[in-house]
Amino acid sequence: MKLKKVLIANRGEIAVRVIRTLRTLGIRSIAVHSDADREALHTRLADEAVGIGPPPASDSYLNAGAIIAAARERDADAIHPGYGFLSERADFARAVEEAGLTFIGPTPSNISRLGDKLASRSALETAGIPPVPGSDGPVPRKALGRLAREIGFPRLLKASAGGGGKGIRIVRDAEGLQDAFDMAASEAANSFGCSDLIAERYLERARHVEVQVLGDGQGGVRLFFERDCSTQRRLQKVLEETPSPAVTPVVRERLLLAAGRAMTKERYRGAGTLEFLLSEDGTLHFLEMNTRLQVEHPVTEMTAGVDLVAEQIAVAGGRGLPRWRDRLEESVVEPRGAAVEFRINAEDPLDDFRPSTGTVVALRLPAGPGIRVDSALETGSAVPPYYDSLIAKVIAWGQDRGTAIDRLHAALGETLVAGVATTVPLGIALLEDPGFRDARNHCQYLAERLEDKRFFPGVITEEESRLIAAAAAWVRQESPRPAILLPAPGAAGREALSPWVLVERFRLSPDGGTRGQNGP
Repeated sequence: MKLKKVLIANRGEIAVRVIRTLRTLGIRSIAVHSDADREALHTRLADEAVGIGPPPASDSYLNAGAIIAAARERDADAIHPGYGFLSERADFARAVEEAGLTFIGPTPSNISRLGDKLASRSALETAGIPPVPGSDGPVPRKALGRLAREIGFPRLLKASAGGGGKGIRIVRDAEGLQDAFDMAASEAANSFGCSDLIAERYLERARHVEVQVLGDGQGGVRLFFERDCSTQRRLQKVLEETPSPAVTPVVRERLLLAAGRAMTKERYRGAGTLEFLLSEDGTLHFLEMNTRLQVEHPVTEMTAGVDLVAEQIAVAGGRGLPRWRDRLEESVVEPRGAAVEFRINAEDPLDDFRPSTGTVVALRLPAGPGIRVDSALETGSAVPPYYDSLIAKVIAWGQDRGTAIDRLHAALGETLVAGVATTVPLGIALLEDPGFRDARNHCQYLAERLEDKRFFPGVITEEESRLIAAAAAWVRQESPRPAILLPAPGAAGREALSPWVLVERFRLSPDGGTRGQNGP
């Protein structure tokens, strides 16, 4: 079945990403937008654009009825959900199909079964990898005390449905258990429409590895080498890479065999990701499955030479994949080289990662050998307060991990986003960190390093602080810039936080604070 017109039920960089693949395939695209995104890049790149409601996501990008109505009104053949929002809602996938449209993603039953953390744990345990120790069902609030004795601490409470770090709380003692439960349940209900939580033992110093899968819904499977997503902050991924520097050939074989067996048995359709924890002693535990495209999919594309969005569309159109015969050589796509991705969020790492909103008044995105940028930003773009803070992803490929890291470091050093604060300085510091470069990182590593003031390039001396304050006063008075030039720090990319760049934040930030610019 040849698709002719596809509606993208999303916004921002992933909507732009999907539109570009549709264009290369000769398929017309329909963008949807809230009132806040009326002039956003994705609405102007698409062949058609339809407004679906007010700025809050609950009234627009989560309004399934409005999205399906827009698709039918514009004679779409299919809907691509991107990631986040409605992408892992089985009821949305079912409603799309009932409306006579193709859902470019897993079947509703795939999402219901494998998107549920408990059901997917059972599927992967059967395939050979046990889950993280935890509850065998949703946790009632009244059972928290009993589970505290059975599972122990530290413990993870997390939403049974959905992913992306939403509806999750780490609990280290009984005192904070009830409050953590209430907050996680409330966040899960708001994000996924279901407040059910499961409890797991929180594994310290483990690595987060995942396997990208693609299925045709008939038992055909294609598998890709693992991604390492261990660099996290507050359970949110910050940097991803492939292949994992911690995964041995033996561990990789276990991961891929388990993924192939589970996906063919479940007759999985479309793209998905199986997530695991790899403990310090090499023990593997299954974590969960995301029944959608992942934010970090570009690192797989860069090493495997594949367009995963095009693969999703082909499978949705009925194309088959090689049958799984329990032999990896027939189903695994061998990678070439290594790739690393850094997520740029509109948050100020100099102000406890406070969210930053506003208008991008100047923009320079990096380029060069092996560099890819996925973003919907342009000069004049608005960064509104209603949605996720992710505004761009910078991906670097190299023949080996070291080359990919060096290229990404150089790329972030030339990145300029003026008007909103970003996490670019965090990426520069991380890529210069000896522990990360030596692959000694784990899921708690970044949090530990952020406690060390020497790690972060935003720390300046008292003398520099006085000069910044004096220069800021000149800026506010519209006086010429003083003829004092402070040398930028010597490490490449550190000029992003030189005192004069910090001074420019006073000029660009509406409130006169130090939020506003990252870049040389």
